[in-house]
Amino acid sequence: MARKSYVFTSESVSEGHPDKLCDRVSDAVLDAFLSEEPNARVACETFATTGRVVVGGEVGLSDPKALGLMMERVEEIVRGCVKDIGYEQDEFHWNTLQVQNYLHKQSAHIAQGVDRDGAGDQGIMFGYACRETPELMPAPIQYSHAILRRLAEARKSGAEPTLRPDAKSQLTLRYEDGKPVEVMSIVLSHQHALESQTSADIRAIVEPYIREILPSGWITEKTEWWVNPTGTFVIGGPDGDAGLTGRKIIVDTYGGAAPHGGGAFSGKDPTKVDRSAAYAARYLAKNVVAAGLADRCTLQVSYAIGVAKPLSIYVDTHGTGQVDEAQIEKAVAEVMDLTPRGIRTHLGLNRPIYARTSAYGHFGRTPENDGGFSWEQTNLVEALKKAV
Repeated sequence: MARKSYVFTSESVSEGHPDKLCDRVSDAVLDAFLSEEPNARVACETFATTGRVVVGGEVGLSDPKALGLMMERVEEIVRGCVKDIGYEQDEFHWNTLQVQNYLHKQSAHIAQGVDRDGAGDQGIMFGYACRETPELMPAPIQYSHAILRRLAEARKSGAEPTLRPDAKSQLTLRYEDGKPVEVMSIVLSHQHALESQTSADIRAIVEPYIREILPSGWITEKTEWWVNPTGTFVIGGPDGDAGLTGRKIIVDTYGGAAPHGGGAFSGKDPTKVDRSAAYAARYLAKNVVAAGLADRCTLQVSYAIGVAKPLSIYVDTHGTGQVDEAQIEKAVAEVMDLTPRGIRTHLGLNRPIYARTSAYGHFGRTPENDGGFSWEQTNLVEALKKAV
């Protein structure tokens, strides 16, 4: 039987966190290649440390000349990402850092399976949705993201000139009868400009924004605040700690409230089912909940490299389902083509829409007019109701 009263914690990290900066660069490289050719192949990894960003992996375009020109743009893309995030520190500055590019042509052995419309790799992918927030996301991760996104807006607008790009948030929520009702603790570590600024000073800056984001009544007299608990946080970003693409997969998805298949998203073109099938699984799980078929839904799909059809589909409604899970499993396969090509076509994934996913979560976002976050739509509700 599912627990009804408990506490649960999730964390988020800002776009200036070293790992997220690397995710941003990898996805910006991907967007650049997809802008050149919708069927571009990209598996881009980024590493960042003091004064240096290293980009590597495999890429592919049908035109060798275009591929060469894209390779020449990589340094410009890296510097643009770092500048937009806001790094102008002595030891990590967008204009002075060293950029090393080790991208190379995609392996022919990987390409042969994908070219036949098969999956770009084997693996298991999960999607999840629940009724805790209007976005049908778990509340701890959704609000952890929202706090950092709001603080980034305040920093970039000039409203908070002493805040710097690197930050982490963490929320512990108390649940009653399965619903979040109270914030037990708030943890926020935010990079700042001045050595003289104390933890109390940073709390005075960030607390109004946190209260603005969290639902009314959730913060109480018992809520514990831990703002910059170690004290000074001036040295941050890749100068303070190295970053690497794909190290924040739980931050990217459901904050630990649901399973993750293990594969990271950023830097991977949509032939890689680590990314596209995870988006499809979220899309289907969200539509199942939006259709009223369950209050919570976990959906798993699995694939083999070079094979188009998913090997399995599994649904768990955690005891909240209005119909049998086997019916939902059958229905989701009816309403959506879950081959890699089918997913890309249905969700319009062969577009440069990925750099924006690299921070503040891939899920729980608002679908955008150019196709960004298409997997957050709930346009399968009627089809699912009919199918069951």
